[in-house]
Amino acid sequence: MQTTPIDLARLAAMEPAEAGRVLRGIREAVLDGRRSALAPRSDIGASWRRLLDGGLDPERGARGGLLPREEIERRRCESPLRTVLPVLREALVTIADAAQHIVTVADADARLLWREGTAAVLRKGDAHGFVIGSDWSEPLAGTTAVGTVLVTRRPVHVHAAEHFVAAYHSWTCAGAPVTDPRDGRLLGVVNVSGPPNTLHPTVLPLVATVARLAEAELRQRHQTALERLRAVASPLLGRMTGRALITDGNGWPAAVIGMPPPPGRIQLPRPPSAGRFWLASLGMADVEPVPGGWLIRVTEAGGPGPVARVVVDLTRPRYASATVHGAAGSWVQELSPRHAELLGRLAAHREGRTAAQLAEDLFGDPTRTVTVRAELSRLRRQLPHVITSRPYRFAETIEVEIRHPEPAPEDGPPGEP
Repeated sequence: MQTTPIDLARLAAMEPAEAGRVLRGIREAVLDGRRSALAPRSDIGASWRRLLDGGLDPERGARGGLLPREEIERRRCESPLRTVLPVLREALVTIADAAQHIVTVADADARLLWREGTAAVLRKGDAHGFVIGSDWSEPLAGTTAVGTVLVTRRPVHVHAAEHFVAAYHSWTCAGAPVTDPRDGRLLGVVNVSGPPNTLHPTVLPLVATVARLAEAELRQRHQTALERLRAVASPLLGRMTGRALITDGNGWPAAVIGMPPPPGRIQLPRPPSAGRFWLASLGMADVEPVPGGWLIRVTEAGGPGPVARVVVDLTRPRYASATVHGAAGSWVQELSPRHAELLGRLAAHREGRTAAQLAEDLFGDPTRTVTVRAELSRLRRQLPHVITSRPYRFAETIEVEIRHPEPAPEDGPPGEP
């Protein structure tokens, strides 16, 4: 039997009760391991497979405790999303109120930090545990337009029984990621949620557009801050000789002397600190603080020398890093999700993996070797002397430590007592 993924526009054209029956039938078939004429949409089906593999209870999900008030306030104050709340409110809240939706903003840990809506719809959200401080990460809450967006880094609409956890079938939600233009870090998710009868195909494009507007506002603020730093940096560099530059706290160059401007962001030590470091794009350099950023004096080019130990930190997947210890001291390389996944696979197979084997590991498709080789080429430039080829593996003399996340707690859905 050939299966056809259900289309969101088709669901929106149905009566809510009929759409609910169709989606429940698809979900039941997947949970029972049966084939049916209709299949879930690709992002939904992929999320369901992850959750089935992880053993999440499809009826109740798992419970995550609420953040204490002081932790909520700390995260709000530290989040760059705080500065774009006026953009989100102006673009979404009036429309959401008319459509009986809640507007929420979650951080990169899937914790709800802000929410707005009418009193009636907020009460409905309370019944689902959709409250400030709650945890909506996919391993706990299942397929939602918060947790699943954070996994896919793409806009996602989850309607009724497309939610993996049955407790949330009386809800429809659309979410989109917001990325920090300064460092590519995923900041969180803007989401609108409401009753199933409010489903409309235009909701997801609207939310995605608003997320892009928020990123544009962050980008403009960043450029303004760089201009201010440049006014301070230029006179300081003008009194120096040799190769040097001044960057902001994220490594973006504001002014340069004695060398061509770097093509992008400089990977600073993490956390940024004064001292002598090997920087992947520059070589050995002395780093010292200046008002609003960092002064970097390049002392010598070349690689970091022999590497003795690598610690790959995956405890917070969206902030993965590799700490390298070697002849040039210790330095930290931030990792993209794909590079973190590659290092995890290579650590599990110290004997090595071919490009085809890694393509099968990452994509379930051994023919995607071109993508794998391109990613590994970038990764080897970022981590010199760490990864060898033919097959790809950690160098034999390197001690490798992988730090994994703590296992998620089990029990009922988020917010449930």
